[in-house]
Amino acid sequence: MNLSGAFRAQSHTCAQMGSPFMGQLLNLLADAWPEDSELGRRFATFEGDIGPAGHSLPLRVAGGLHALVLSNAAPDLAAHYPPHTADDDTLRAAVLNALRTHEPFLVNWCESAPQTNEVRRAAALIAGARVAVSHFDLPLHLSELGASGGLNLMWDHYALDVAGARFGPANPALTLNPDWTGPPPPDVTPRIAERAGVDLNPQDPRKPADLLRLTAYLWPDQPDRLVRTRAAASVAMGHVAKGDAIDWLSPRLAAAPEGHLHLIQHTVAWQYFPPQVQARGTALIEAAGAQATPHRPLAWLSMESDGDTTGKVGASLTLRLWPGDLTLDLGRADFHGRWINWNGVS
Repeated sequence: MNLSGAFRAQSHTCAQMGSPFMGQLLNLLADAWPEDSELGRRFATFEGDIGPAGHSLPLRVAGGLHALVLSNAAPDLAAHYPPHTADDDTLRAAVLNALRTHEPFLVNWCESAPQTNEVRRAAALIAGARVAVSHFDLPLHLSELGASGGLNLMWDHYALDVAGARFGPANPALTLNPDWTGPPPPDVTPRIAERAGVDLNPQDPRKPADLLRLTAYLWPDQPDRLVRTRAAASVAMGHVAKGDAIDWLSPRLAAAPEGHLHLIQHTVAWQYFPPQVQARGTALIEAAGAQATPHRPLAWLSMESDGDTTGKVGASLTLRLWPGDLTLDLGRADFHGRWINWNGVS
């Protein structure tokens, strides 16, 4: 896929996921991308998949532009961003001007992969963790791969309201109510004894610059996502280490305490790991699973793209449990957690 194709593919996906502005923006960039610029030349050096399932270059530059708007650094651009509207010619001119004027900032910004930290994905984590705990009713030793700002490490501070049932604390930081198909998740309450995550470029949502990065990848015409992210940031306290996910996980697996269920989670992060890292991670987790016992069990909960483009674009929800190496197909979810088709397995 070339860059123009990547912009168009991401444009289509964004429009499907309820963001007509992102559809418009990325479609314009597909036709007007400044190849003969520092940013254009840098993008040309990326190898492999540059589209939504790989380096995700379109989202990188869109996030950088939104950061300029949120930080009030580009008022001429902000004048044509939501809640304002602009025709194609007006928006194209404003965006190309911003790409020229703020090129050093954008080149630096685009060196890092997108870090959406979409809080609504926590709905799938809350439900999946309840399934895991229904099998092994033990306190959780929680590890998140690709944790970004750690907002989804805090899912026990959020409420889930689905299928006529409500789960979570009495006074949650926020309430998630995705369009839900299927029965409710198990009525058991996970207890997180310890939590930590890892990311190549961790963000601390308590710091303004880091919170800007987390919010810039939210799409400009979806302000409700901004409200949720800021609410989640108000309770953020999970530690996110900087480093390679599998290097970090290896000693953590070895040191998982007796009498706890070690739950590994990741949401739309695995796809950004190089193939050799994915292979190493799978082998490491499966080897740890082979050593698991009923008093020191292991769970691997993932929400990752399944490549299905025949219906609703989304991610598969999968839970593997050891001992026993039980694989549960929990269902599918929208990448932003707007809907969950729950299989009701337990």
